[in-house]
Amino acid sequence: MKKSRFTITTTHYILLSFLTAILVGSVLLTLPISSASGQATPFIDALFTATTATCVTGLVVVPTVTAWSLFGHIVILVLIQIGGLGIITIMASITVFLHKRMGLADRLLLQDAFNLNTLSGLETFVKKVIKGTLIIEGIGACLYMTVFVPQFGLKGIWISVFTSISAFCNAGIDIIAENSLCNYTLNPIINITTCLLIILGGLGYIVWWDLMRVSKEKRTKKVKFWRTLTLHSKIAISATAGLILVGGILILLFEYRNPNTIGQFTFLEKLEVAFFQSVTTRTAGFATIPQENLSNASAIICLLLMFIGGSPVGTAGGIKTVTFVVLIASAFATIRNQKEVNLFGRTLSKEAVSKAAAVTSMSFAIMFVSTILLSVVTNADALDIVYETVSATATVGLTRNLTSILNGYGKLIIIATMYLGRVGPISLAIAFNFKREKKNIIKNPTEEISVG
Repeated sequence: MKKSRFTITTTHYILLSFLTAILVGSVLLTLPISSASGQATPFIDALFTATTATCVTGLVVVPTVTAWSLFGHIVILVLIQIGGLGIITIMASITVFLHKRMGLADRLLLQDAFNLNTLSGLETFVKKVIKGTLIIEGIGACLYMTVFVPQFGLKGIWISVFTSISAFCNAGIDIIAENSLCNYTLNPIINITTCLLIILGGLGYIVWWDLMRVSKEKRTKKVKFWRTLTLHSKIAISATAGLILVGGILILLFEYRNPNTIGQFTFLEKLEVAFFQSVTTRTAGFATIPQENLSNASAIICLLLMFIGGSPVGTAGGIKTVTFVVLIASAFATIRNQKEVNLFGRTLSKEAVSKAAAVTSMSFAIMFVSTILLSVVTNADALDIVYETVSATATVGLTRNLTSILNGYGKLIIIATMYLGRVGPISLAIAFNFKREKKNIIKNPTEEISVG
């Protein structure tokens, strides 16, 4: 008899950890104590909510502020924090802070969870991630309190903490109102705080530590800040700034005279709203203007920004900024008939280019299949459907009012899409690749084909 070739890998553990969190969260949310009405919540709605929280997406089928009790809100917030950091990271942090030694299996899990290239210094990395996350979320909560405490009293403290964690984890779920942050469209404190939390969470932990490393070196040595940064940080920072700037300008132009969005505001107010929209599409999901009121041109820009998402090794989703830049650089290198792909004076490895192409292709495939399936079970407008599926695939959370009217089949489709988008298409492919890698002693002959 042939022995089974299936073995549990670190990738399987990552997939199962998210699935376990979702299922446990679903059970807790079905309990009457989790519901604001005191009655048991239908499992499909609890499953959808647990999935959107764990996958830090933000699409909701029931209003978070009114449908759930305090216990339900706590469950959702815990799932958001777990989704942002990952169960494996949280378990590893407990091991580290209890001064226990991490085994090789734990190190491999962390390496895969954060997509790192080395096993060294993981204990320090975990400590920095947890401490950095708590500090930033704490500062964000304090800034939110300046607005929410005067408005809601002591309850404003809880609202501030919830919103800060949700914003940093790029979840986009709030317990303020049913229309997200539309009541604070022109509030500078809410807008600036939310944008900063989204950007910091979306930049990724690797960029954080690199910026701090260079800052320390600059104080002790005469080094040029930008040149000393790693290639990864240069790409992530440049892409993040460029996409926010270009996205904000285009949305400003396309919505300038739209009376349903920013048409009635002053120029500075229009700038504030347009750039918030550009930032929140980077997989955050908070909205200060109704998404269904956007012009078609702006909606298409938002689709592109959502699909790209944030940067690797952070809390954001999407194909990631680095992936997008690598693809663009590879395309230009091909057009120029260059054999190597160069960025910031460095040559990219062929493995990086191949992985970027694979991630983008599989993410697009998930989005495409989800769009087709959702089109079958709903009669909604095509743009609304695409907006929904891209939002789910990239774990964004913005919707053109389609989520709340989804039927059972539609909910299941979006649940699956959010999960696939969060765990990563490459991780999923590796997890279901049961065949062992074979060493090809004899290579197949090469033959030219026509492409393009």
